[in-house]
Amino acid sequence: MSKVKTARPNFVSTTNACKLCTPLGASLAFRGVEGGIPFLHGSQGCATYMRRYIISHFREPVDIASSALGEKNAIYGGGPNLKKGILNVMKKYEPKLVGVATTCLTETIGDDVPMYFSEFFKEFGDLDLPELVRVSTPSYNGTHTDGWHGAVRSMVEQLCVEDHADTGRVNILPNMVSCEDIRHLRDICDHFGIEATILPDISETLDGPALEDYVKIPEGGTPIAEIKEMSGARATIEFGRCLPRETGGTSLETRFGVANHRIGLPMGLRESDRFFEILEDVSGNPMPRRYELERGRLVDAYVDGHKYVFGKRAVVYGEEDLVVGLCAFLSEIGVDVVLAGTGSRGKGLEEAIAQVTHGTARVAPEVREAVDFHDIAAEAETLAPDLVVGHSKGYRYARDWNVPLVRVGFPIHDRFGGQRLLHLGYKGTQALFDRVVNAVIEKKQADSSIGYGYI
Repeated sequence: MSKVKTARPNFVSTTNACKLCTPLGASLAFRGVEGGIPFLHGSQGCATYMRRYIISHFREPVDIASSALGEKNAIYGGGPNLKKGILNVMKKYEPKLVGVATTCLTETIGDDVPMYFSEFFKEFGDLDLPELVRVSTPSYNGTHTDGWHGAVRSMVEQLCVEDHADTGRVNILPNMVSCEDIRHLRDICDHFGIEATILPDISETLDGPALEDYVKIPEGGTPIAEIKEMSGARATIEFGRCLPRETGGTSLETRFGVANHRIGLPMGLRESDRFFEILEDVSGNPMPRRYELERGRLVDAYVDGHKYVFGKRAVVYGEEDLVVGLCAFLSEIGVDVVLAGTGSRGKGLEEAIAQVTHGTARVAPEVREAVDFHDIAAEAETLAPDLVVGHSKGYRYARDWNVPLVRVGFPIHDRFGGQRLLHLGYKGTQALFDRVVNAVIEKKQADSSIGYGYI
């Protein structure tokens, strides 16, 4: 008796996707490790495309190695290129870690990267090898955030393999946030008396100082020794309400019993409160007065700026957890999010937004997953937004609608300093609130025939 095949949903092509390449996210994560070099197992064009996006946002030189497969390798496999490429990277960069991310090509032809790794260790085990970490990142099966989270989980699982004694440290898996956010998280932990292992730490590797001589691998990044000892931490704090089921945090909890505190990105007052409450719990110390003052100033700013933003309508888009954090923040200040869009699918975005906006949102936003910007634009035009919040790829639409674009997330190509924008905690929320209020004020001035000098 023949089986009836279940109909599969048709895939719709996109022309301006609200997401980026999966191995791009993995490359960013690998870049946040001490002595780390991202390595793409695929064609040369993949590395070139990703370098272009990363450099234009971070304004830093970024090297991404490639196995540079061609037509022959697509037929016979890319194992020889992968091995030779790793050896070349070792010779040229002397890395401490090589993070290998697969691409659409190698996933489609079925390259067995774990087998290639095993062969590589057998053939070249007599050499002083760097740490090698692999992650599966076909772009047709995810977004850049999937690549980021996949790389973080792979590093945790492939480097932290032993149960270490209590280190007294706290692991922080910060999600895909800015360099300035990472620096701020480090400062917060220091003020709480917490020694933190932040994975990955892109604060210096993607936003470093000017140097007289070119450095092949910038200083900074999460020390590999600390990654190997993450099993001895007192707790893990993992940012994200739309994370995959299995993550670096869940892996540490399952394998070594490290308590995993999963919370949303600390954006807005309530989500930041949750973060600081957990810090008080894991550190055993009360909130330092400097953060009590930051919180108080934020509340005062909410009161002062309420008249400018209350009732405004916003379209929000970007990485799924960033969208959730933005919705939490905007609902607190009285802005109605009328449309929330992301390029990912199946991450529970609508439920997460409902959770963080419960009791503050006046209206429930239209939530759209797996969309491109044409989808967003077609719907947003009927919603009459007053402002758009997201990265640079939405600029053309904000311009067409004659509304301000408040730039957050990645990538920001058409403004300077995207890597230094602060979003997290009371201080980051304050900075974001000031930008939103000033965007509304500037629009009112620009539209006025009078030209308000006092608002």
